[in-house]
Amino acid sequence: MTCTVTTQRRRHDDAPETDAAFSHLSGLPDGRERQALRDEIVEAWMPMAERIAGKYRGRGESVEDLTQVAALGLVKAVDRYDPGRGNAFESYAVPTIVGEIKRHFRDHMWAVHVPRRVQEARNKVRGAVKDLAPTNSDRQPGVAEIAEYAQLSEDDVRAGLEALDSFATLSLDARLTDGDHGYSLADALGEPDTGFELVVDREALKPALARLPERERKILYLRFFRDMTQTCIAERLGVSQMHVSRLLSSCCASLREEVLADASGAGDPPRP
Repeated sequence: MTCTVTTQRRRHDDAPETDAAFSHLSGLPDGRERQALRDEIVEAWMPMAERIAGKYRGRGESVEDLTQVAALGLVKAVDRYDPGRGNAFESYAVPTIVGEIKRHFRDHMWAVHVPRRVQEARNKVRGAVKDLAPTNSDRQPGVAEIAEYAQLSEDDVRAGLEALDSFATLSLDARLTDGDHGYSLADALGEPDTGFELVVDREALKPALARLPERERKILYLRFFRDMTQTCIAERLGVSQMHVSRLLSSCCASLREEVLADASGAGDPPRP
């Protein structure tokens, strides 16, 4: 005995009459006949799955991918449906398909990983903001208002508000302003400030510089702070350029060794 799906429609245009097919399917053992009837039922209900998937278009996922997810939910519904419970297949399949699509958005579409608790808070916050907007058209509802309306704690509301911007990311190449003087998001990002390292180096050098003879300190000042050449320094001090070069080399080597020695001994325990 074989059973086929009829084309009679009910409730929705995409809801076929499959009660008899499901009853027959439930009594079939695993095998080619069961697989063929199962595939026929899935194919008959695919228009409904496609209709449900279409409701989620425009949310960052292609319709083709949404349809595949909906089809997966439909297959799960067909495999798990028990006609003996007396419920219509459509009333069982719709929430199963919708749940599969929502699970897809929750697990695969977020640009930043967000815990499920925060995702649920985000959905409640988004709905509360939308509902409260007509009564507060001149301003956005506050955290306390949203918390009271959505029955959430204020901490959960704050987490939900932050998560509103976490579903999709903005490319660093995205233009923030247009025109000849426009700039991208990457142009607005900060860079490491080398001035902080310079401050640390100068503070580390201060004690060592203070221990140098006055003439060596003056030569270093003229060379590195006044940007004078070795020849100009030699003429100013009345010495040879070669002598200035030797003094600069010896001073820099001495300072480097002293600063490095102080740095390596900074973590040593104090001597008794």
